[in-house]
Amino acid sequence: MNTRSTLIAAALAAATVAAPLSAQAQEGPFLVRLRAVNLDSANKDSTGLDLTVNNKVIPELDVSYFFTPQIAAELILTYPQKHTLKAGGTEIGSLKHLPPTLTVQYHFTQLGAFKPYLGAGVNYTRFSAVKLPAGVDIERNSFGLAVQAGLDFAVAKNVYLNFDVKKVQIRTDVSSGGAKIGTFKVDPLLVGVGVGYRF
Repeated sequence: MNTRSTLIAAALAAATVAAPLSAQAQEGPFLVRLRAVNLDSANKDSTGLDLTVNNKVIPELDVSYFFTPQIAAELILTYPQKHTLKAGGTEIGSLKHLPPTLTVQYHFTQLGAFKPYLGAGVNYTRFSAVKLPAGVDIERNSFGLAVQAGLDFAVAKNVYLNFDVKKVQIRTDVSSGGAKIGTFKVDPLLVGVGVGYRF
């Protein structure tokens, strides 16, 4: 191979490596997604009352910040969600919960337009507008763990389709007449689809 051919081959190799790096460099550190999420509650109850809350589809907004191409932190938000509370299938009241969640994610960046990720973090849930029978009450604050897996698929410059699954610990102590009678674990599975924009 002569010198000219060697230089051309080297230039082509450099361009092949530089193209994805250049595209990656143009991506900003923020990724904002809007999702529709199906909330499927585990409804595990140790009170003996057979407590359940209804499942529902909720809107979700999340903001991710990329510290590196692979490592990001994601803040997951929605507005307070109202649920009907039942005991043994009979409606006994209602409540709202606000469940912001923060995860740290690892993104796999070697698959071109497909960008899967795994995440883990913490959830804080605040229960409000609690309407229960007289003498029955719940702890208003819940802290728990969250795990996450998802996929971003690039459909245009800076625009992604997103599929996301989370399992979150949300639970509260239940009391009657001021004495704890058990723990109600919502512990929902959250399956979402949406769109994201990176800047």
